[in-house]
Amino acid sequence: MKSVRVFAPATIANLGCGFDIMGLALDEAGDVLEMTASAGDGLCITNESGVPLPGDPEANVITPVVRKFFIMTGLAGHVDVTVRRKIYPGSGIGSSAASCAAAAFGMNELFGRPLGATQLVECAMEGELLASGGRHADNVAPALLGGIVLIRGYEPLDLVRLPVPEGFYCTVVHPQIVVSTKEAREILPKAVPMHDAVAQWGNVGGLVAGLYTGDVALVGRAMKDSVAEPYRKRFIPGFDVLREELLAAGALAMNISGSGPSVFALSDKRETAVAAGEIMKSHFASMGVGCSIYVEKVSATGAKLLSE
Repeated sequence: MKSVRVFAPATIANLGCGFDIMGLALDEAGDVLEMTASAGDGLCITNESGVPLPGDPEANVITPVVRKFFIMTGLAGHVDVTVRRKIYPGSGIGSSAASCAAAAFGMNELFGRPLGATQLVECAMEGELLASGGRHADNVAPALLGGIVLIRGYEPLDLVRLPVPEGFYCTVVHPQIVVSTKEAREILPKAVPMHDAVAQWGNVGGLVAGLYTGDVALVGRAMKDSVAEPYRKRFIPGFDVLREELLAAGALAMNISGSGPSVFALSDKRETAVAAGEIMKSHFASMGVGCSIYVEKVSATGAKLLSE
């Protein structure tokens, strides 16, 4: 019998122009799983996080990840999982991805690390299929690898870790508005006009160049989304006004986190990130909408072992 205690961080997907192909890891928010492997066959999931999770194991994203691990490795065993800490579902900071990443990482540790980094991401993507209906890696890749990750391609999966400029902070606001991932995807157009596609390509290139050169102003200019944001921002009250306020206060950029309704602002100073949080809170309070605020440093560390 072997036991591990694993942490996987919260994440932000898309980063404006990087729809389905970019994401970053946050520093402190995340999931903690305790996992034990023993002889036999089966999976038992116990939730002691205080956050409501599906009672049916078939509806929990951990289950397909564990199964996928055994399929990929040819190994077998009985696995007990206890969820000790959990990002609240629908918070907009990769709740399902944190569970998927922690489960994949923990399985790899329990069974002697048979999978490499890219294979771990593929394993974790199986849980995202259950959560959102698609095998997307823009949350699970940074949750596992840390930092800022570009998914260069999916067939085959090709991951690129991008440099994280020193002192990058994200302020995330999760307004008490319900927007399902399915609804946020269905609202998107089936085709993108050439003008918008060219703008998106330019911004992706600018974002990557800004990260490699440490040009934070270029990073801010490039974090613009011509594909999803024009349609999804209608779910978020006063979106354009909030962006103007945040940029005026020194934030580098503001975008929708994943499919929303959460919004994040990127800053290169902690004091700017904290001020952005106050602006966000005031913005939604003025509309009678409650919210949760996270101020987190962009982390170069992904899933990790806390103790054995």
